[in-house]
Amino acid sequence: MTPSGFIATKEHRRFVEFANAVRRQRTIGICYGQAGIGKTLSARHYASWQQAETLLEQWGPRQESDPKIYAALAKTRTVFFTPGVLTRPNQIQEELARTITRASACIEEHLRSTNTKKSPPKNHDKYVELIIIDESERLTATSLEVLRDKYDRSSIAMIMIGMPGIEKQFSRYPQLYSRVGFAHEYKPLIDAELNYVLQRKWLKLGQNLDPEDFTDAQAIAAIARTTRGNFRLIDRLFIQMERIMKINELTTITDDVVEAARSTLVIGIS
Repeated sequence: MTPSGFIATKEHRRFVEFANAVRRQRTIGICYGQAGIGKTLSARHYASWQQAETLLEQWGPRQESDPKIYAALAKTRTVFFTPGVLTRPNQIQEELARTITRASACIEEHLRSTNTKKSPPKNHDKYVELIIIDESERLTATSLEVLRDKYDRSSIAMIMIGMPGIEKQFSRYPQLYSRVGFAHEYKPLIDAELNYVLQRKWLKLGQNLDPEDFTDAQAIAAIARTTRGNFRLIDRLFIQMERIMKINELTTITDDVVEAARSTLVIGIS
């Protein structure tokens, strides 16, 4: 699901509450859940990263839209970071420092332009209050030690996002694990919430979803069985469903359409 089509689900709201608690307490949090259920989407949305990422990476001349991005960063006080598969610990340290410095400069500019800036912190990087690290399984023991040291020296809160079991993996590093204040499990969509998301998907195909209609109810059941509430798989399934409906000039979503779309996918959830 693209940022423009982001749906604020119950799980996203739970993630926001979790992230706010970690940020407020200046601690380390762990967020875990199956692949494709929306962890990264929620984290990027929380950090307004769909707006800020390009600006902070390219860091070129100021654009007309930049003040809106400054305001978004000033609201979230958060940066989002994904380590590369082969990223070395010193690269993580450098990339994080660069991103935090740039985000802090944006926040400071917003505070200055809106006359809400109080006495600046001794370290301007303290404008950033939370670092969200995606794909945390990629972090080596040395990389984790770099992040622990960053946390100890700056008191910037951190959230590590990964697959189920990451909380057990981190427990092998007692110095880091002793600083973990919260753990949050991100769960797949179920029941009414799944229906809500599917209503949005139906509308994008120019249809209205009626759970009381037998045909729609069959299609919903087929999608639920196939995807098990997995956001990413729902997206992939609907892309194929739209293609199949166009090819066959169909105007109704049925369980047969769902099954035909499912047969074209490689489904990697158990």
